[in-house]
Amino acid sequence: MAMFLRGHFPEARREQFHGLGSMYCRGATAIILTYDVNHPQSLLELEDRFLGLTDTASTDCLFAIVGNKVDLSKEGAVGSQEEEGCSPRPAGGSCASPKVPKQVQLEDAVALYKKILKYKMLDEKDVPAAEQMCFETSAKTGHNVDLLFETLFDMVVPMILRQRAQGPPQTVDISSHQPPSQTKSGCCA
Repeated sequence: MAMFLRGHFPEARREQFHGLGSMYCRGATAIILTYDVNHPQSLLELEDRFLGLTDTASTDCLFAIVGNKVDLSKEGAVGSQEEEGCSPRPAGGSCASPKVPKQVQLEDAVALYKKILKYKMLDEKDVPAAEQMCFETSAKTGHNVDLLFETLFDMVVPMILRQRAQGPPQTVDISSHQPPSQTKSGCCA
């Protein structure tokens, strides 16, 4: 089970989601924390609002920190205008919105990942390296999206197989429950 937490919400949805967040994280094997590389506030909100919600995740939960919307930044511009089916307009114009400098660097995501490890009291040598768990993606162009999910899949599947080999899950089977037999009530039964 994976959980996606996004750091940049409209105010009304932020409060609504925050109340349900710990329920969605319960028992998660992987949590993907997503921020907008063009809005520094979104990374701060991941730390401020969602870090505590990870308490209900499994003890060996993987955390991926994902900067999205790199297609909108100069540094993360994926592909040229010609590849996107765009031809440059005269006088330097283009059909795409102008690229802006990226506001959140990958090093900022690595720092958040390390804060999560510290918060969860995990030793860095017992978990995947920060550089392996921090990604910059574009949902629009698909840049690094496959890499993100393939990386998590390659890590989560062995964890699940190891958990299954260790024994039955910590759940209760209520389908085989037998109601107690009727006993006489009263003080002298």
